[in-house]
Amino acid sequence: MDFAERISHLRPEGAYVVLARARALEAQGREIIHLEIGQPDFDTYPHIALAGIQAIANGETGYNPSAGIMPLREALAQDAGRRRGISLSAEQVVVAPGAKPILFLPMLALLEPGDEVIYPDPGFPTYEAAIQVAGGTPVPVPLDEGAGFDLDLNALDARISPRTRMIIVNSPGNPTGGILSRASIEHVAQVARERDCWVMSDEIYARLAYDGDVTSIATLPGMLDRTIIVDGFSKTYAMTGWRLGFGVMPAALAEKMSHLLVHSVGCTATFTQYAGLAAILGPQDRAEAVREIFRQRRDRLIAGLNGIPGIHCHLPQGAFYAFPNVEELGRPVDELAGYLLEEAGVALLPGTSFGANGKGNLRLSYANSIENIELALERMRIALAKL
Repeated sequence: MDFAERISHLRPEGAYVVLARARALEAQGREIIHLEIGQPDFDTYPHIALAGIQAIANGETGYNPSAGIMPLREALAQDAGRRRGISLSAEQVVVAPGAKPILFLPMLALLEPGDEVIYPDPGFPTYEAAIQVAGGTPVPVPLDEGAGFDLDLNALDARISPRTRMIIVNSPGNPTGGILSRASIEHVAQVARERDCWVMSDEIYARLAYDGDVTSIATLPGMLDRTIIVDGFSKTYAMTGWRLGFGVMPAALAEKMSHLLVHSVGCTATFTQYAGLAAILGPQDRAEAVREIFRQRRDRLIAGLNGIPGIHCHLPQGAFYAFPNVEELGRPVDELAGYLLEEAGVALLPGTSFGANGKGNLRLSYANSIENIELALERMRIALAKL
């Protein structure tokens, strides 16, 4: 069967592939510890879930404006602006069924064939996929592991060209847990201003930074009018299955986004948006408490990984991922990930699931209990000692 060239590069996302294999092993009676999927292991907070249920009971189950219901857009403009220290209007906010449409649709709106998009490698695999489907040319830039996975600015400068149309930044980052330094953010902003290009700032993990707020590039001089902020509810409020994301962008682009949304997904479920409204306007104590739980898990996991011969791991500054270097073990990371799943019953991902520059690393999600993290570390220690 012949398919369009624009989708010829598409592959399954690595986390879902490993999750499927882990589920198959569980069906055979194996006990698997899941450190592969980037999903909080908490239920959606009760007041949010109840707001969604009440919205359904109230009949909020029909179509709504493609860019989102106005009460939610207004609340997001106020909340997102306050957290970043900028003034936003509802016309700059677009609501979507998950954050992925906010990654993908602006590229359809802005890229012409052959336009280049710089993105981090290792990085979230949807970046490269979306760039290519939109007709752009992906240009990966490595992260500096020795600097806590900050951007390699020399490599960035070397890859800038007259065709550069967009730069993607992600902080805190998936898969590394790294936070970009202020110097890196300012450098990207300077490049964007000088080259007159867009910046897509993936800030989905901004509320999961462990040592203070993360600088949004949109707050720097001249950047609000050329930045697309990508954010959502999945990570902060344990709402992965609700499919609720949002973007902040110039109003003119937001209008084009509403057209793309209406012709692709129609709109985001109304009752989901009312649940999101409850999340934004309601108490934030649970979200803050969960961040501290993730911090405790992080500290235990990193200490345990660094105690295994052949593994060393930087302390992640945000998100809920560890990205240990395993080069000393002398095995390809794809082989190691498969071995640890089959031999130890620990599901994790090879760094190559996030780009070629992840070839020396594994990714572990610590969205799991301390007890399971302890058990996974012990199983890994025993299995790796057999190599």
